[in-house]
Amino acid sequence: MTDLSQGIAFIDDEYVPVAEARIPVLDWGFLHSDATYDVAHTWHGRFFRIEDYLDRFHTSMAKLRMSVPYSREQIRAIMFELVKRTGLRDAYVEIACTRGLPAPGSRDPRNCQNRFLAFAIPFVWIADDKLRQQGLNLLISEQQRIPPESVDPQIKNYHWLDMVMALFEAYDHGADTVVLVDAAGNLVEGPGFNVFARSGNTVITPARGVLEGVTRETILELLSREKLDVRQDLLPATLARSAQEVFITSTAGGVMPVTRIADETVGDGRPGVLTAKLNDAYWSLHADPKYSVAIDY
Repeated sequence: MTDLSQGIAFIDDEYVPVAEARIPVLDWGFLHSDATYDVAHTWHGRFFRIEDYLDRFHTSMAKLRMSVPYSREQIRAIMFELVKRTGLRDAYVEIACTRGLPAPGSRDPRNCQNRFLAFAIPFVWIADDKLRQQGLNLLISEQQRIPPESVDPQIKNYHWLDMVMALFEAYDHGADTVVLVDAAGNLVEGPGFNVFARSGNTVITPARGVLEGVTRETILELLSREKLDVRQDLLPATLARSAQEVFITSTAGGVMPVTRIADETVGDGRPGVLTAKLNDAYWSLHADPKYSVAIDY
């Protein structure tokens, strides 16, 4: 029996070990990064906010004029089946749509047959156990994020070269990860995460030029229960550096503390009380039927 504990993919109507999944080299998803995707996760055998991820995936496809030969219900069923076949309780589940293959010699995207694929692998963490406990060292890059006037950040995409080069910059400076800025130097987002900063009673997360992550939305919901002034607004680098708490949010890790920015201490240099409270509350929601649904293994 094939061991699928390291992952399985669904492509061309077949389930295959993830290491064997392939797309044609001429697919525009590969050649042009002409694709959209989304990533949901399971925790302790339950899918978290799966309908929100499906909503965003279908919205992204519509904006890119893509379609796939599977209904929303069928895609949802495929996601469940992927996890069931792996036996994973904590899984990272990606669904994607590529532009597909063009007609020979054509540059007309209308001639492409869009391709759907999906895979499930063990849960992926942005930060390891040690970093999640002690906090990350975050570099504020001089690299500008692709502006929303060029590419709509609400369409989850693989246009990551700006973030990849910023990651190299971070590693060159001994940082753990990086956040990019807009043309005015305001913080925007990092590779796969949103950022928040608390100064006194005010919590700010960038409002423009970012993918409005499902984890971000969950944290905003949790923050609405607190007696805080929560804003989606500009987040200047100077404000982030002087904040009492900074944290990042992602499907790949929940709420993660930032305790240093370019080797300058954030607050007292330890994960903040609000950050810890939000992290605990976030993971607790994974057992709540309002937010999660059990997988029938």
